[in-house]
Amino acid sequence: MAGVFCLGIATLDYVYSVETMPTRGEKYRSRGLAVVGGGCAGNASVAIARLGGDCWLATRLADDFTGDRIVADLNAEDVDTRFARRVAGLTSPVSAILVDAQGERMVISHSDPAMPEDVDWLPHELPGEAGAVLADTRWGEGALAALRLARAAGVPGVLDGDRKPPHPDLVATASHVAFSQQALREVSGEEDPRRGLAKIARDASTWLAVTLGKEGVLHWDGQVRHSPAFVIETVDTLGAGDVWHGAFALALAEGRDEVGAIRFASAAAALKCTRFGGRDGAPAREEVERFLSEQR
Repeated sequence: MAGVFCLGIATLDYVYSVETMPTRGEKYRSRGLAVVGGGCAGNASVAIARLGGDCWLATRLADDFTGDRIVADLNAEDVDTRFARRVAGLTSPVSAILVDAQGERMVISHSDPAMPEDVDWLPHELPGEAGAVLADTRWGEGALAALRLARAAGVPGVLDGDRKPPHPDLVATASHVAFSQQALREVSGEEDPRRGLAKIARDASTWLAVTLGKEGVLHWDGQVRHSPAFVIETVDTLGAGDVWHGAFALALAEGRDEVGAIRFASAAAALKCTRFGGRDGAPAREEVERFLSEQR
């Protein structure tokens, strides 16, 4: 069984289903509520576990009730949380999220700014079964340490570039970076993602891509290539990008090439979007394989 060592943020999300996004300062009624674990790395780690991979999550949490719930939910999904650091006197990450009738979301999140930045407590080598590393951008020094572990072990080191990387060496240290459209725009200064990808690829040895939601994925292999998204009825996009990154990293750990990994990850993310409740909608391996077998 392939495994992925993940590092980054794990949260507790309060996800409210609404007809439309609020536009005025008044009371609104939610059609549904899901209280579920979240965060880029947290969601990705659960996606990996549901897809049949081993997964270890290094994350920073407070020694509070919210942190207890986050760890318990991850353990229930068979995510190994031995590398979850608990810090007394702080608050664990939490988010309030609105999802409208079109499946789009609005996120209000809080992470304690006093959370320690040091990396001394992280492992000095990867767990023996880890065939890839996945890091998000919420903790720059930690992400850099994790990606250096991947380089030392000779395995893929994937950066989830959903925000502009906070450390200048992150992109160069990763073997693979998949940006969000916003982060690519911030890094490249280009509104058009094709131009932005081409611009930063000229000076990079890292494999680069940008995820565009329902518009699919662009990646660079000497020129910009496009992988279309699967056509589905969208219910909730919350966590879809995190599921995509988790599935992509697992596919690389299993030995797939990048094009195959994009297709596998896009299928997992598409299935997630058909279900309300953030990462609760992350699919099992057999669902993804069946979905792919039905595509033409």
